[in-house]
Amino acid sequence: MTTATSTVRPRALVEVMPEYHPPLAARTALRLDFNENTFAPSPRVLERILKTTSEGLTKYPEREPTEHLVAAHFGLAPEETLLTNGVDEAIRLLCLAFLEADDEAIIATPTFFMYDVSVRLMSEHLVRVQADASLEFPFERFLAAITPRTKLMMVSSPNNPTGEIVSREQLIAIAAAAPHAVLFVDEAYYHFHGATMLADIATIPNLIVGRTFSKAYGLANLRLGMIAGNAELMYWVRKVCGPYNINGIALDCLPVALEDEAYVGWYTDQVATGRERMMAGLRELGVGYFPSHANFVLMKIGPKHKELCEAMRAHGVLLRDRSSDPGCEGYVRITIGIEDHVTRGLEALKVSLNEIGWKPDMTKADSLRERQRKGVNP
Repeated sequence: MTTATSTVRPRALVEVMPEYHPPLAARTALRLDFNENTFAPSPRVLERILKTTSEGLTKYPEREPTEHLVAAHFGLAPEETLLTNGVDEAIRLLCLAFLEADDEAIIATPTFFMYDVSVRLMSEHLVRVQADASLEFPFERFLAAITPRTKLMMVSSPNNPTGEIVSREQLIAIAAAAPHAVLFVDEAYYHFHGATMLADIATIPNLIVGRTFSKAYGLANLRLGMIAGNAELMYWVRKVCGPYNINGIALDCLPVALEDEAYVGWYTDQVATGRERMMAGLRELGVGYFPSHANFVLMKIGPKHKELCEAMRAHGVLLRDRSSDPGCEGYVRITIGIEDHVTRGLEALKVSLNEIGWKPDMTKADSLRERQRKGVNP
């Protein structure tokens, strides 16, 4: 028996681009690891799914009618709006539409890893502006990194994994500093903070804003995202987008999810209250953390970060170890969900920290508490 070996090679950039392998296996415990809605989508979504017909499954999906409804919901024109297969596809479409092989793209790390993956698919010239030990957005150095070759800039606000926001004033300044480049503002966690650049697409010609329906709306499994920008920019993005990128069930469910604003309001209120409880619990335990504006909190555990994740899994709670992110060695992220899930997360955290013998650094305890009180990362 012989084994065939292909001599066909991929593009050079594909060979060297990074890979993203989410640790999704055996996620049967309480899911406080992936920033998903930890409870459920609106009950109306489930009702709509049950109305799916066999004939409906035989049809190609029509994105445009739902896209028009979504545009109206957000006060946009249809030509300013594009539904995508999650924000992941949106990021890739932006790279396909605007990046040549010699162009530069800029990100501030640590941030969402899919920026790295998608840029490197098109260009090897990814400029990473690393935050200092505070993990705060490096605004001045980000501005200084802009060159005539810069074609795409991607900023997440609130940022993943820190939960930090970038101010509207800073984002406007970035866009103005590079009118020859697209500024993509990723607002995946918008609902847990409330500040948005969506209205600014009318006055900032190089701005594109992204949203997801995976988090607050609880539709992660349906893969739904949205980007919005002026019609001229969006024409080019739409040109590289496939006609059937969103499945029909997702398109049917999105309008009813948007209509149930009371449900989304209830869930985001749960997260806001739970986030404060979590940060207060971490202060009580002496655990350093980054004050968050999202549905998660990044906490500083130190050398025992892996042990903590293993202990928490043993107690039925999943965490996300972020130590491989640039500048995040020893950091672990915990998702904030409904009240009961926050309670279970805190209880498991207290037990697990004790089991692994974790102790706060008492030489820094006073300054740690003071910095947290002021909303500064320890």
